[in-house]
Amino acid sequence: MGAEATVRSQRAGSRLERVLSDGHFAVTAEIAPPGSADPMEVRRIAALFRDTTDACNVTDCQRAMVRMSALAAAVLAAQEGVEPVLQLVLRDRNRIALQADLLGAAALGIRNVLCLRGDPPHVGNERGAAGVYDLSTEEFLSTARELRDQGTLRGGDRVDVPPRLFLGATANPFAGPPEESFANLRGKVTAGADFVQTQAIYDLERFEEWMRLVRKEWLHEHVHILAGVIPLRSARMAHFMAEKVPGVVVPRDLLHRMSSAADPRAEGHRIALRTIQTLQAIEGVHGVHLMAVNWEEAVPALVRDAGLGPWPRAAVSPT
Repeated sequence: MGAEATVRSQRAGSRLERVLSDGHFAVTAEIAPPGSADPMEVRRIAALFRDTTDACNVTDCQRAMVRMSALAAAVLAAQEGVEPVLQLVLRDRNRIALQADLLGAAALGIRNVLCLRGDPPHVGNERGAAGVYDLSTEEFLSTARELRDQGTLRGGDRVDVPPRLFLGATANPFAGPPEESFANLRGKVTAGADFVQTQAIYDLERFEEWMRLVRKEWLHEHVHILAGVIPLRSARMAHFMAEKVPGVVVPRDLLHRMSSAADPRAEGHRIALRTIQTLQAIEGVHGVHLMAVNWEEAVPALVRDAGLGPWPRAAVSPT
């Protein structure tokens, strides 16, 4: 590839960015790299998601567990025809490594980056590891935005070819009072987030209350909000989500439905499908982020039953 073609490639936007800009209801999913050097699990999941998602998050040592590099797994996913959303956590990198990974990701054709703090080391399998946390999430988003828009590193040096990045962050509508959670979202949008993926939504009424705060300040016109959906596999999982996962609220009626279901997976599918359909009708929600934990096969079925396809989206405009 010649120098001119390389520069054009660097400036090309992501598919996810175009899908959202064109007003489609986007679908993203999640790929968790394995704790080994075997690439086949990443390839298997990517192939499963290829024709039913607009992009897929590639997690970065989720729960502070040592896993295959997210950057390497993102490249594997791209080779299988899936557009990756590269997660970069602040736990493991200082500002030098973070900016180096942004440049490296762009050089490899990765355009979507999700910036997040990351779980603390003591919850993982290397409990003696030191957390870095050189930058806050907002500082990292601001740094990435300046690198993209101005071609300027945090220290002031300029780069010849700035990376074209679609910047993401996370939001937890139920972490603390709604006003506090909303203020956290607003800070990330101000810092540079182009899209936001939320924690899993089960309590749709409380989520709508949070979205009213978002709409009140017209924030939904400045950031693309993708609501999180985790399909429930069992009553045990439902209670775990309700009791152990911060910021997740599972209404009592859903817990009862899962506990009394003759086929918990089928019931979990029905609950997730209803959730998706309700989220589609909420003003300001621009897509869903499907996190099918150890149940990846649920994603194509949910996308099909919700009528979110077909792929490829012919109406997506070229860059």
